[in-house]
Amino acid sequence: MKLDSSISAIVTGGASGLGAATVKALRDLGVKVAIFDFNPETGQAKAAELGAVFCQVDVNDEAAVEAGFAQARAANGQERILVACAGGSRPTGVSGGKTVSRDRETGALVRHSTDIFERVLRLNTVGTFRCITNAAAGMMGLDPLDSDGLRGAIVATGSVAAQDGQIGQVAYSAAKAAIAGMTLTIARDLSSEGIRINTILPGIMATPPMLSMKERNLKVWEGLNASVPFPRRLGKPEEFADLALTMLRNDYFNGQVVRLDGAIRMPPR
Repeated sequence: MKLDSSISAIVTGGASGLGAATVKALRDLGVKVAIFDFNPETGQAKAAELGAVFCQVDVNDEAAVEAGFAQARAANGQERILVACAGGSRPTGVSGGKTVSRDRETGALVRHSTDIFERVLRLNTVGTFRCITNAAAGMMGLDPLDSDGLRGAIVATGSVAAQDGQIGQVAYSAAKAAIAGMTLTIARDLSSEGIRINTILPGIMATPPMLSMKERNLKVWEGLNASVPFPRRLGKPEEFADLALTMLRNDYFNGQVVRLDGAIRMPPR
């Protein structure tokens, strides 16, 4: 797919981190972009900075997602690209934990909260799938771009936790593994409509939450950098964006799940 001003895109979680870097990379090529993000302040600021359209969207909310797609299409036309970056390790204000653990003081057995488990899956897996189905349904109404029948392309975001989940990450690992696991099936489901999908599994990336750790605990920050085989640093959001653009440009790239991690394999802790 040629990325230029004739193409419209939606980037979820596009106000910061990996999503914002992807928005910038697309805008630098002239692509019309709508940012979906929950935070109106950062979302509007990033949209103004990059010349994008901001849509306040909670990917957990069916009506909000549908309204966001309608708003984006009214401004930029039907998208041919979706890059789904929205998600997180846990919903705001809750924490994860082991599958079953022992209370340090009493020794009582503590089961992982099923409610939190479901909420993490809704935020990551269900939210991503909700946006994919909305985007694909819209793309199916477009004329093909070429003789192969290409109508559009999707990039989803998983995590190396899908394969190397650490202790206490059971919900997050399950959510990201589900995104990886559904990638090939979705590619096959949409193949007759000329819509491609691939998934990136980022390692430890220099996103705002990770960058804040440098100020909170420099020793931990340095240890994270040193844990990456090469290069010995956190991944740059721009490197994620570059891989996303490759997946969008290369029309034979389909149904793949690709790690972007500096060859790291996460230890148990």
